[in-house]
Amino acid sequence: MAWPINLTAAIFLLLLVAQVESQGCTPSSISVQQTNTGKTVGGIDTVFQVTVTNRCRCAVKNVYLRSNGFSSSTPVDPKLFRRAGSGYLLGDGRQIPSSKSVTFQYAWDHYFKMAPASVQAQC
Repeated sequence: MAWPINLTAAIFLLLLVAQVESQGCTPSSISVQQTNTGKTVGGIDTVFQVTVTNRCRCAVKNVYLRSNGFSSSTPVDPKLFRRAGSGYLLGDGRQIPSSKSVTFQYAWDHYFKMAPASVQAQC
C-alpha cells in the first residue's frame, strides 16, 4: 500500500522542481559588473565598461535595468543600452543565451548603480 503514496509524493516533487526551475530566470539571475577602464574623456569623465551576464540556465530576452539618473558624456550604442519607459533596455531586447553577456561603455565623472529590473525567460 505504500507504493501509491510514494508515487504521489514523487509526482508532486517533480512538479514542484519543474515549477521552481521555470521560475528560476528572475532579475536576480542577471549579473551586472562595472569596471573602470582607466580611460577618460575630455580629461574629466571616466569610461566605465558594463558587462551584463545571463546566469539563468535558459536564454532570456527583454532584459531591463534600473539606473537612476543615468547619463553619459559619450554616446552609448542604443542597440546595446537605451532608455525605454522607466528603465533601460539591454541588447535591443534580443535573446541572451545562458552564460552569455552584453557589454557596453559609458563615460561620466562617477559610475551609475545599475540593477536588473525585469527579464523574460525563454525556457
